Amino acid sequence: MKYMITMADKSTKPAKRLSTDSTNSHEGATAGEISALEEAFRKFAVHGDTRATGKEMHGKNWSKLCKDCHVIDGKNVTTTDVDIVFSKIKGKSLRTITFDQFKEALQELAKKRFKGKSEEEALQEMYKLIEGKGPVISGVTKTVSSPTVSRLTDTSKFTGSHKERFDASGKGKGRAGREDLVDNSGYVSGYKHAGTYDHKVQGNNSRVEFK
Repeated sequence: MKYMITMADKSTKPAKRLSTDSTNSHEGATAGEISALEEAFRKFAVHGDTRATGKEMHGKNWSKLCKDCHVIDGKNVTTTDVDIVFSKIKGKSLRTITFDQFKEALQELAKKRFKGKSEEEALQEMYKLIEGKGPVISGVTKTVSSPTVSRLTDTSKFTGSHKERFDASGKGKGRAGREDLVDNSGYVSGYKHAGTYDHKVQGNNSRVEFK
């Protein structure tokens, strides 16, 4: 009987070991995934730098992240606060921070940004501001139409020397519209039938020969 119990005890050990290995493999897969916070960190870390790896962040990009993600509210957290924290967290001889240092910096700012909340709550609120975000790309500034501007840029209403600088379609004439070019054709300025003399003479000669 004792022998059977002993064998039964030994047979249960492999089952427990397999269960443990399965759990560890699941935890390893979870740890390998990039969190939304780290993804945001990498996006800002490589912004404006084609050689950046996304593993370290410069002070300029750190400031942009704090601005674009509204960490800086102008009241509790200012641009100066952001610069001070960055200088405090990074190494003395370094110009960048790692992701772990980035989280330390957020923890420092969370205390100021979300006053009245516990340290853990403040940090979670800070993460929410940043998770899933990316650098804001400034677009092309759109011009606002104005009646005054439209009137001043309407070439059809130009007079005097300004009118001579544009053709009927409103396209600029270039040098011809800015300078008085010398006309060496021999015709009087403004004569509308310039260049037709030879054509008329040839036409008259052909009629004489025909007769």
